[in-house]
Amino acid sequence: MRPAAIVFDLDGTLIDSAPDVRAALNRLLAEEGRPKLTLAAVQDMVGEGAGPLMERAWAATGAPADRGAVPALVERYLAHYRAHPADETVVFDGVRTLLPRLRQAGCRLGVCTNKPHAMTLVVLAALGLAEHFDAVLGGDFPRRKPDGEHVRETLRRMGADGLPALYVGDSRTDVLAARDAGMPVVCVDWGYARMPAAELGADRLLGHFDHLPALIEELLA
Repeated sequence: MRPAAIVFDLDGTLIDSAPDVRAALNRLLAEEGRPKLTLAAVQDMVGEGAGPLMERAWAATGAPADRGAVPALVERYLAHYRAHPADETVVFDGVRTLLPRLRQAGCRLGVCTNKPHAMTLVVLAALGLAEHFDAVLGGDFPRRKPDGEHVRETLRRMGADGLPALYVGDSRTDVLAARDAGMPVVCVDWGYARMPAAELGADRLLGHFDHLPALIEELLA
């Protein structure tokens, strides 16, 4: 496999973080006297950053959140999340063998996620994944996904100039960001998308990370 730049989404793509997101969110909801959310409900809410997550959680459990209150809610949620960043989070099968394999092939690797940047670094470190990536860019970036500039800036920070690039994600947001960045996109078929993976509009679907090197060769030939 020739060297390439591979940009990954995080939640729902590389890791199943929804259980820990749900636990932190439910602690916050309990403090506010609101009902707990199910895991399935939280999976449908993630993907566009912590602010939209708060808004969706509040809308699902009672009166909508006042927009002016959302930043403070985000900070309280993140405090709960930082205390338990990876108690129940699982790295998807194949990731731990794939990442060093790609690095050995000369690939540059990055994470482009709408998850808050500092929280992303905490989670990657807790899971022992941080060392594999040349750059990580979270959702604090002012032009976040689905804006392709989020992906392009990740590539710049990866030092990926001149390398063919591929995006790997799990949602329509990821597909739109990759298209806007002018690069092919692969979607996993196990993520948090709110529609069937086949309807996301990706160039290829991925059923296991063992198959990603072959797709890289095919799409970046």
